[in-house]
Amino acid sequence: MTDVVLPCRDEAPALPDLLARMPAGYRPIVVDNGSTDGSAAVARACGAEVISVAEPGYGAAVHAGVLAADPVDGVVCVLDADGSFDPAQLPLLADPVRSGAAHLGTGRRRPTGRGVWPWHARVGNAVLAHRLRRTTGLDVHDIGPIRAVRRDDLLALGLRDRRFGYPLELLIAAGRAGWRVVEVDVDYHPRAAGTRSKVTGTVLGTARAVRDMGTVLAR
Repeated sequence: MTDVVLPCRDEAPALPDLLARMPAGYRPIVVDNGSTDGSAAVARACGAEVISVAEPGYGAAVHAGVLAADPVDGVVCVLDADGSFDPAQLPLLADPVRSGAAHLGTGRRRPTGRGVWPWHARVGNAVLAHRLRRTTGLDVHDIGPIRAVRRDDLLALGLRDRRFGYPLELLIAAGRAGWRVVEVDVDYHPRAAGTRSKVTGTVLGTARAVRDMGTVLAR
């Protein structure tokens, strides 16, 4: 059974459909990070394991979920809980890790329609990805929120960021460790109705994420 960590804050409208579409052999762990809309109760009603994390931040939620993942299978996935990704595509990232072809599988977002990925978020992502390629030599074009990795390998990296800089810190650390990183195209859908992105939903949210990631790059 492959665990799927779903960092979650106020994603109740997205959870029923998202959890129902988990592929066979993939077990969701919803990490509630201060939701006020009943997300935790919705996830439990759908049969998902739920853990709560008081420390705010994307990285804090992901780290707690990884710690809670079952070490027996060894591979853990991370997926946003807003319905913007199709969980049926998780094997595209997990299979290369499980076979040993890669240490890390990460998704490159391909929008399924106009307006799915706002211009300010796309530009910020492109700038950071360009700096990442120059810094690490990794052939990666997206600091995306969908990935697969072996749990023990990830924990051994000792990542410290607990905010939006976590995905970038992971890629930088992977490059420094000489990991084989495979970037796979994944569909990027509109978020579920009734939810709003903490990053791409506003220019301010994107600016905060770029700030956090810029801090990581400057270390």
